Order: sequence, then C-alpha cells, then structure tokens
Amino acid sequence: MKSQHSLNLRPISPKLEPSYAPVWKRLGKWGGFAMLALIYFPLLWLILLSISQNPLGGIPGSFSLEHYRALFSNSAWHKPMLASLAIGVLVGLVCAVAATIIGRALPTLNSPGRVLFMFVVPLFVPGMSMGAALFILARAVLNLKLGFWSVALGHFVWAFPFALLIVLVVTVRFDHRLVEAGRDLGASNWRVFWDIEFPILMPGIVSAALFGFLMSFNEVMRSIFLRGTAETMPVWSWIQAAAQQSQVPIIFSLASLVLLVTLPLLCGVFWLLFARVGRS
Repeated sequence: MKSQHSLNLRPISPKLEPSYAPVWKRLGKWGGFAMLALIYFPLLWLILLSISQNPLGGIPGSFSLEHYRALFSNSAWHKPMLASLAIGVLVGLVCAVAATIIGRALPTLNSPGRVLFMFVVPLFVPGMSMGAALFILARAVLNLKLGFWSVALGHFVWAFPFALLIVLVVTVRFDHRLVEAGRDLGASNWRVFWDIEFPILMPGIVSAALFGFLMSFNEVMRSIFLRGTAETMPVWSWIQAAAQQSQVPIIFSLASLVLLVTLPLLCGVFWLLFARVGRS
C-alpha cells in the first residue's frame, strides 16, 4: 500500500530552455570558430609565405627554403636578436622578483583593489605617450644614455603589471595559515618562504618571468623612443619593412622562426599557471 506522501509525488519536468537559446548557442559556437580562424589563419599563412619563392605576392606557391638560406647568411639581424634576448631575459628575471615581492604583500593590505588599480593603469596608457614619458625620465631625470639600459627600463615598466597580475592569480589563493604554522614551529622568515611559499608560488613566478620576457621581446613602440642608436629585433624588423628594401622577404622567415619559438613559450606559460594552479 502506497503512503500518502508517495501518492503526492510528481515527476519534476526539466527546465525548458528558451526557444532562442539554440540560436545563441550556434551563433556563439560558429562565432568562436570564426575568431580562432581570424587569429591563427594569418599566422599559418605567414609560415607558408616564408617558404614560398615569391612571398610578397601574398599567395603561397613554388615552395623553397631560399629565404631561410638568405636569412642565415645575413648577419645584420644577429646583434638586434642578441640585444632583444639579453633585455628580455633581464626584464623577465626582474619582473619575476619584483612581482613576487609585491604580489605577496598586496593581498594583505587593507585596500588591495585600489593599490592594484594603480599598477594596472599603465596598461591602458598609449604606448606613444608612455614612450615619450619614459624618454623624459631616462634623459632628463636619470641622465641615462639611450641604449640597452633605457630600453630595459621601458620594457620593465611595460611588462611588470602583467607579471604582477599573473603572480596574484597564485597569491590570492595562498593559505596564509601555512606560513603561521611554519613560524609557530620556529622556522625563520627565509625558511618559511623557501620551504612553504616558494613551491606553491613557483607556477606564478615562472609564468611571470616568461611573460615578462615575451612582452619585452615583442615590444616596439616604447623601444623606438628609448633605443637611441641601439636596435632590438622588433625595431630592426620594423625598419626593414618600412624601408621596403630587398631584404623584406627574409623578415617573413625571421618572423616565422620567432613565432615557432614564442608561441610554445606562451602556451607553456598558460599551462604552467592555470593547469598547475587548478590542481592545487
């Protein structure tokens, strides 16, 4: 015999989606595919043109490694490449250290949002304006000779907010009770950082360093104001392309090589940051 409660039970019908929901889903799906194609198709096209005999024609065909051979036989880009690598490594390391120090302290402040806003504002300042301002700082205030160090300063100012945001992804999730437990057990501040904090913060620190390197390596606008007679790789490529010299085709080859190096690095940054942090 069924109980009174069981007689009153009714099957719960699933919540029906609005009739327009499938339309928006399809629109979002195909819109997403269109955006991915818009992003990655030009990159693939660039690589195909770099191995074409007539890359300036815009249509891949008659594939050849002629321009890669011309690139490796031309030493004009070696010095700008070494300068970009050296500045990028320096900026990446300094960004990682500075972002770790500030990123650890920022969540403990009374108004972290306001302080973070001040660090994020430079991201929205036009590169031309920031480049001119940094030029005045380097020459009139710091009395720096324009070159390696002025470019490194400008790249650091540009890359640091990004590095800080990346480190904050990890620090805002950090359980500070672990630090208190370590101190209660008699560990020094350095021991607490090295044994407890650093292993947890390492994905953010490494990602900040890699992202700082990539932001520096690809920077053009601020470099133009601060380079003096020095040339970084992006500035050299920009000068070659603007002059429309006969060396323009090798820029496609050089840009393709840079893409094949930097894109996996960037993918590694996001994997290290979000995959590792997501499992913590």
